[in-house]
Amino acid sequence: MSKRALPVIPANRADDLHHLDIAAEADLVLFMAGNQFMAMPDIISAFKARYPEIKKIFYETLPPGLELKQILAKDALWRNKPFNVYPDVYSSVNQKAMQILTEYGHIRPKDEKPYLHNRLTLMVPRGNPANIITVRDLSGDDVRISQPDPENEDIAYHIIDMYRRAGGNELVKRIMDEKRAEGTTILTLVHHRETPLRIEKRTVDVGPVWVTEAVQAQTNRLAFDVIEPGAELDQRDEINYYICGLKNSSHPQNAQKFIDFILSPVGQDIYKKFGFLPHRP
Repeated sequence: MSKRALPVIPANRADDLHHLDIAAEADLVLFMAGNQFMAMPDIISAFKARYPEIKKIFYETLPPGLELKQILAKDALWRNKPFNVYPDVYSSVNQKAMQILTEYGHIRPKDEKPYLHNRLTLMVPRGNPANIITVRDLSGDDVRISQPDPENEDIAYHIIDMYRRAGGNELVKRIMDEKRAEGTTILTLVHHRETPLRIEKRTVDVGPVWVTEAVQAQTNRLAFDVIEPGAELDQRDEINYYICGLKNSSHPQNAQKFIDFILSPVGQDIYKKFGFLPHRP
């Protein structure tokens, strides 16, 4: 991949690059699907308590699509400088990402393991000024949507599927093409950071998010309400998180310890505390 094609980490996303000072000498490097950002400090703390010999851990909580591009390019640009970090562990909300890693030789076939579940919900400003009642209401001319970009954010595919189930391809086209051209579908780069802020500032009227992000926003006492799309649309039984160790990583034994910890009752209970749905093998 040429330098011109290197993925670019947004310059203002230092809060999704954790422990940058030890990235080059880390005992474990994790590229974790970004919407887990609220749970990761507790996960890392509990993991280190169990494995005190693994002292230096660098981890990212960027959108998994962007992390996938970093892996494939074996490099990235951040603040106009090379960011050459290769993970021991990668997680995603999209099994297709795992298939791509297999195809390009970064993981072995079927090495990925499901470990979490989530569901979709809609965040709106307190009082719901746009009177959003159903997913179909997002098609309104004056409704401003904070929409994850499918270029980097796996949640976007589930959201688009929600639109399709609610109103067919016509609703998908309306929201993703027509309203984007009109300026009322506003894409995000890192939706779990941007959408809650836009909702609080009332620069948008609605934002589809993971329910875990709404739980976190509530913990942070942001001013918002939630509109539930309903069990037939929120995909609660279909959204799977996958995790894998990279075949040519520098710390494969530490990677396996981390994956085993994530799948353990202790790891699952930590995620559950933040609103995630645990995986039941």
